[in-house]
Amino acid sequence: MKTRNLGASGLKISEIAYGNWLTHGSQVEEDAARACVRAALDSGITTFDTADAYANTRAETVLGDALAGERREGLEIFTKVYFPTGPGGPNDHGLSRKHIMESIHGSLRRLQTDYVDLYQAHRFDHDTPLEETMEAFADVVHSGKAHYIGVSEWTADELRRGHELARELRIPFVSNQPQYSMLWRVIEAEVIPTSEELGIGQIVWSPIAQGVLTGKYLPGQGHPEGSRATDDQGGADMIRRWLDDDLLRRVQELKPLADESGLTMAQLAVAWVLQNSDVSAAIIGASRPEQVHDNVQASDVVLEDALMKRIDDVLGDHVVRDPSQTTSPRRSDF
Repeated sequence: MKTRNLGASGLKISEIAYGNWLTHGSQVEEDAARACVRAALDSGITTFDTADAYANTRAETVLGDALAGERREGLEIFTKVYFPTGPGGPNDHGLSRKHIMESIHGSLRRLQTDYVDLYQAHRFDHDTPLEETMEAFADVVHSGKAHYIGVSEWTADELRRGHELARELRIPFVSNQPQYSMLWRVIEAEVIPTSEELGIGQIVWSPIAQGVLTGKYLPGQGHPEGSRATDDQGGADMIRRWLDDDLLRRVQELKPLADESGLTMAQLAVAWVLQNSDVSAAIIGASRPEQVHDNVQASDVVLEDALMKRIDDVLGDHVVRDPSQTTSPRRSDF
């Protein structure tokens, strides 16, 4: 497993990270989750990403249990704050000082650790002054409860504003966590150039587009049993946009390209995002250990420029590039 620096920081992370969104505590039973974490560790993954909102805090608990007994200094544990947790009261979400301070303590307890390596704003909070949010993050860092600060799905302007405050407060703002794949490239026009200027690295989620880029969803056919598209706990809603028959036909046309490269479809998709030099890590999820073993083979794969162009030609206008698609919900939408 290759490592990369997280943004311009000195922190080394595995270029493939393991995440447990939509899996631990919901779609995947705890024994299977433990097996997947073990597969990740055995494959050389040291970076683990979660969030307090995943399965309403249950995902953090499962990950903490699965990593118990591992050498803490050999792991990079990331979590996030913003979306509703608990019963969903008026202060159970957002980036207010109250919610951040209460959330970091809960996350550390569930993850069974004294600190997280990266604490992330899960979205931008339009209802809280950015100064309040960044000052609370500064207190989290200065008290030793987090080493670095990051965000998720912030626009270029939001990144710039947050980074300026972070410099004033003397805290390391090093990462953004956006969706990014062959099909979803909305960060390329504005977020990537801004991030490169500021020294912010991308920890990208959904590099295989919720499983669509594995090629297992076939046009005109029913969805595989037990797949993301049949998950009524949130997975089906997330993947629906990619289940257009014409798009699925285009994805099938990628298979010969993967075969020529000696890669599976999933490996090709993960390797594709890692070609971007601003990507510090690609987050993979899994419901079975063999999925982890397959995906990690994408580490250190180099795709030739000609192959990258052929991928573009196959996917054509199904690629989403509009930077305005990077948005954060308002708390009133919950």
